[in-house]
Amino acid sequence: MLAKRIIPCLDIKDGQTVKGTNFVDLRQAGDPVELGRVYSEQGADELVYLDITASFEGRKTFTELVRRIAREINIPFTVGGGINELSDVDRLLNAGADKVSINSAALRRPQFIDEIAGNIGSQVCVVAIDAKETDGRWECYLNGGRVPTGRDLFEWAKEANERGAGEILFTSMNHDGVKNGYADEALCKLSEILTIPVIASGGAGRKEHFRDTFVNGHSDAALAASVFHFGEISIPELKRYLRDEGVNVRI
Repeated sequence: MLAKRIIPCLDIKDGQTVKGTNFVDLRQAGDPVELGRVYSEQGADELVYLDITASFEGRKTFTELVRRIAREINIPFTVGGGINELSDVDRLLNAGADKVSINSAALRRPQFIDEIAGNIGSQVCVVAIDAKETDGRWECYLNGGRVPTGRDLFEWAKEANERGAGEILFTSMNHDGVKNGYADEALCKLSEILTIPVIASGGAGRKEHFRDTFVNGHSDAALAASVFHFGEISIPELKRYLRDEGVNVRI
């Protein structure tokens, strides 16, 4: 069985790492390059950097920052935000990113997934989905959780899978920053209907939440931010705990 991955997520705004609750109330968490280096040294499996206002503000993602990150860390990292065409993907991969995360652009133009998969490869294409549950239905949102789309989470994830996405990064907007655990029921359903890895995002507050999303949610990876940024859980401690709970992780 493949090892489960632990992935710190660094949301970037104005060159700094920030973290909020339910996608709002942002507070600063530190320098993204320095944080990335620390996480790499602590044993993180991968990193995700998201320019959280790029799509909303109509900007391209931070190429120079990506170059700095690539010089300083030695684990794979994914970059997202404001990626709308193949030239954006090429630019970020050339700057040192290993994968790109697309969200709003994919929802607006689903064939963008086919273009990345066909021209560069599915392995670099992470389709991020921000969804909110209302009255038992999960709806996808655009522009960092600002714009509802009417698209159903599970239908969209399945389409992204079929178009050539390499992974799905699902963030529950209901759970984001609340620290009450991941949306494991939805994650379990995603894992059942998809043939590609699913990354859980939104809700980590305790070590048990990581165990639960791997065991109950059948997630392939768990992404978290504030518990790492603010020193509430250390990655070595988390991985030792998971190993003792019978979860296969790299230590």
